[in-house]
Amino acid sequence: RVQLVESGGGLVETGGSLRLSCAVSGDPTGVGFMAWFRQAPGKEREAVAVIHTDDQATTHADSVKGRFFISQDNAKSAVYLQMSSLKPEDTAIYYCAATGGRWATRGTLHPDSYAYWGQGTQVTVSS
Repeated sequence: RVQLVESGGGLVETGGSLRLSCAVSGDPTGVGFMAWFRQAPGKEREAVAVIHTDDQATTHADSVKGRFFISQDNAKSAVYLQMSSLKPEDTAIYYCAATGGRWATRGTLHPDSYAYWGQGTQVTVSS
């Protein structure tokens, strides 16, 4: 019912900026939350930012707060992650995700709350 197509990602120097985009298609009517997750080699997948699609309330992980910002367009057809002041520890595969209903059943930061996922895009921050 929902398809997520990511764009962006790449290689950036420490301190640089990058914007990731997630195009939303299908029928996102019932999607309550969208999020960006990341997973580095040897580490668990972690939420970095979450947005409530109706009221646009956001949550950002402590590790990225003040540096990353999640947003959505007016038509709710895309979600973005603006990343600034990038650090080597930000290096990971970044995934766009959407809940399968209006609620995040296991909490907004838990991967199992999200039914739809993008393909992932690699972000590498050089040291």
